[in-house]
Amino acid sequence: MDTSERPRAAVVVTGSELLTGAISDRNGPFLAKALGELGFEVAHLLVVGDRPDDLAAALTFVADAGVALIVTSGGLGPTADDLTAEVVASFAGVDLELDEAMREHIAGILAGWAARTGFDGPALEDANRKQAMVPRGAVALTPVGTAPGLVVPRAGGPLVVVLPGPPRELQGVWPSALESAPVRKLLATVPAAQSRELRFFGFPESEIAATLREIGATRDLSGVEVTTCLRRSELEVDIRPLPGAEDVAEQLHAELAARHAKHLVSAEGTTTDELLARALLERGLTVATGESCTGGMLASRLVDLAGSSAYVAGGVVAYSNEAKTALLGVPAEMIAEHGAVSPEVARALADGARERFGADIGVGITGVAGPGGGTEAKPVGYVCFCVTTSDGLVLARDPRLPGSRADIRERSTDTAMHLLLRAAGGLPRR
Repeated sequence: MDTSERPRAAVVVTGSELLTGAISDRNGPFLAKALGELGFEVAHLLVVGDRPDDLAAALTFVADAGVALIVTSGGLGPTADDLTAEVVASFAGVDLELDEAMREHIAGILAGWAARTGFDGPALEDANRKQAMVPRGAVALTPVGTAPGLVVPRAGGPLVVVLPGPPRELQGVWPSALESAPVRKLLATVPAAQSRELRFFGFPESEIAATLREIGATRDLSGVEVTTCLRRSELEVDIRPLPGAEDVAEQLHAELAARHAKHLVSAEGTTTDELLARALLERGLTVATGESCTGGMLASRLVDLAGSSAYVAGGVVAYSNEAKTALLGVPAEMIAEHGAVSPEVARALADGARERFGADIGVGITGVAGPGGGTEAKPVGYVCFCVTTSDGLVLARDPRLPGSRADIRERSTDTAMHLLLRAAGGLPRR
């Protein structure tokens, strides 16, 4: 292997329901991220329907592209359109064989289900047998559901890892795939990933591009790949060096962080959610929410992480004016004078939430999410935020956020998370 390059991998996701838009693919992003963290260059991520010819063509395409590893998801169940094992066996040039130990294992799983439902007999036995058919020479992986994963060597490469479609099952089987002998042997040839990440808030991608052009004018950056992604209102910058360019990547990472420190959230890739949780826990602080236009999205985001009961005191969705007054003590005359969407009401929501729940930090959000309801003075996208603390800190913002109703609500949640992070001491209080 050329030490200046990383081995390439491909992900092939199967499922006609993904092509119709009935559901969104969750396996492709999970696998691409996991492979990147292992040190592979993910060259292709394909989605194909439950058609044998299309899957076979996808496998041939990525193999011809020179990948060392293919990971597939889906098509391992008991139904007629679950044909991935059969197609991969043909791709590897081997026959399917009954794995008797796997058949017995799956039978044990199905026995309890059959006893509960009464669905037993030849149909269930046929389904069991189908899922226990394994390409000759493959490693069968113990299933999380009833479909085992497979690791299938192919003469001349690439190695193929076949995983079930349900995300819970795929993620459950993935560790055992990595522990299989063929995958371990391949991973031994893969240089360790040296990715470095930065997160910025309130910072456009164009500024990073300009900085990279300036640095690149005096320094060779050809051994470093820089990718950017805007997610949850943050600009994520991923710096990936080729083997031998680690020092260049380290210097570039440090320079980007230093040049744009004002907007830097994390120089290690840590998410805002994780940073906020850490800051609240380290300082023993609690937070309460008073939400209007976000309708509980902020509270939901706060409790996404395990252990959040230690710092989330509670929250109120006060959508109507009457609810704002009755539940969070916002004076009716304040709403009448300034309007429900105003900096004054946002602060009253923050104070009311903090006092109602006895929290250290309160946050209030009120805005015009649209598509209607806007005025010249308070157009669609105008959102008022306020965070107050028991030690007297007040952080207030009233930007006009762009986008659809969903965009405005999501961006409002993002903005509130950053204000909370500042209030909790995870970022400078400005």
